[in-house]
Amino acid sequence: MIYHQVVVVGGGLAGLRAAIQAVETQLDVAVISRVHPVRSHSVAAQGGINAALGNAPEGADDSPEKHAFDTIKGSDYLADQDAVEIMTREAPERVIEMEHWGCPFSRTDEGRIAQRPFGGAGYPRTCYASDKTGHALLHTVYQQCLKQDVKVYEEWSVVRLVIEDGECLGVIALNLVTGELEAFQAEAVIFGTGGAGRVYNNSSNNIINTGSGMAIAYKAGIPLKDLEFVQFHPTTLATNNVLVTEGARGEGGYLVNNKGERFMKRYAPNAMELGPRDIVARSIQTEINEGRGFEGRYVHLDLRHLGRERILERLPAIRDIAISFAGVDPISEPIPVQPGQHYFMGGIDCNSDGETRATGFFAAGECACVSVHGANRLGGNSLLETIVFGKRAGDKAAAYVKGKEKTRAGGKALAAALRETEAEIDQLLGADGEENPADLRDEMRRVMFEKVGLFREEKQMKEALEKIRELKDRAKRIRISYKGRRYNLDLACSLELEGMLLMAEVICCGAIERKESRGSHYRVDYRERDDENWLKHTLAYYTPDGPRLDFKEVTITKYEPQARRY
Repeated sequence: MIYHQVVVVGGGLAGLRAAIQAVETQLDVAVISRVHPVRSHSVAAQGGINAALGNAPEGADDSPEKHAFDTIKGSDYLADQDAVEIMTREAPERVIEMEHWGCPFSRTDEGRIAQRPFGGAGYPRTCYASDKTGHALLHTVYQQCLKQDVKVYEEWSVVRLVIEDGECLGVIALNLVTGELEAFQAEAVIFGTGGAGRVYNNSSNNIINTGSGMAIAYKAGIPLKDLEFVQFHPTTLATNNVLVTEGARGEGGYLVNNKGERFMKRYAPNAMELGPRDIVARSIQTEINEGRGFEGRYVHLDLRHLGRERILERLPAIRDIAISFAGVDPISEPIPVQPGQHYFMGGIDCNSDGETRATGFFAAGECACVSVHGANRLGGNSLLETIVFGKRAGDKAAAYVKGKEKTRAGGKALAAALRETEAEIDQLLGADGEENPADLRDEMRRVMFEKVGLFREEKQMKEALEKIRELKDRAKRIRISYKGRRYNLDLACSLELEGMLLMAEVICCGAIERKESRGSHYRVDYRERDDENWLKHTLAYYTPDGPRLDFKEVTITKYEPQARRY
């Protein structure tokens, strides 16, 4: 059994920022990561991170309060406003901290951090490092972890969270290299495990974004909040759904249909291409569905008018992606784009310090739901969330550990959980069922994208739920081709399959129950937002028969809900 005072699960921005904060208080901290930390999905974020710095001439009078209003309006008023105010108030300090740690932000002529416009924002407040901002930030925090000598267990997959009598005792993890299971005992555990994008087809997410962290917490008794709110990014590459940053539109790119029209004038006449993501994504899909898209079911993102110099300076990675995966050079040709699954607004229910229903268990980043995104996240706020709430979770976890005696409690419970998990894996490896887990995953992804996607309707969602429950039953009869333990990724993916199906089930149940349209949750059978009945968060509690749903009030401070117009 391995012991650390604080165990952080997830090597992305939220997890590493939490680890840095905890280790600075002289605690023994370790990070468990499915991949090498700089391969975590945070590295794929492109466009930027929001903070009201006021560095752009058009944004000189920007403020955290204006950032908060834009975020709350963008959330379709489902965000908890106290949490949003914390995030926007702390944003400038966190971004400047990253600058001081060496993050290579793009610069203005005066040498300040450059800021570009992003969707749903009243000012250019998105700080960026060309179009590789996540890459720059992740390498920056990883270097700080190296400086602080944080212990990292890379290529380990956490498969179980151990909670006894409402207290978190540690985790059970699989060493992917050796195939051995190990118990990690800790006074505090912080999850920064990312989203569940791979529950869907046509996703911009890394293949490791299976929602396993959310599913593990859910099975351990921690409720999930607002999981029905799934963001579809307006512009992913039509060939393979690789992200094409909102920064391309922030720099002045046009969305154009097969008639040569900048069609956003029909949907967001003031904001145009820089409307919030839910509106722009639905607008693109509407153009495609009504026959104004191109033959491969896409529209064009046209950057040609920006000129060669600006594209090479501000959007070099997008140019590389377009050339490599679509065979087009955006300097001379438009990029084929379509909406793709991108982000989860919902996640593990926690407060603004990352605290959950179990003492000693914390969450931050995309796996968590504070909630600062509500029904729709504004671009640039996800990177901000990771470093603001990663730091806060690390702070709170450290305070919790220092406020209790070093007990190493729960050794018996961890040992029992280890034995149970070992028996489950032995059974899985020995199973000789007729079902291929990869086929079940593919069926799940197809039905989720087709029936619980951008446009939703009760009959289709109920069909999807029925299919997911059929797949859950079939998953009891899977077989794994490779029976060895070393680098058995077939085993690792099969262990994650149960959690993916649980996430899909929660999404379906929450979406069926929420009889309104709000943000990313758009129902063709209930097209209007219904504040009287649905200005509330959905909570899903695990039961063997499916999620038990409950509800929780949205925190309103000073921004009363109003109609969203752009």
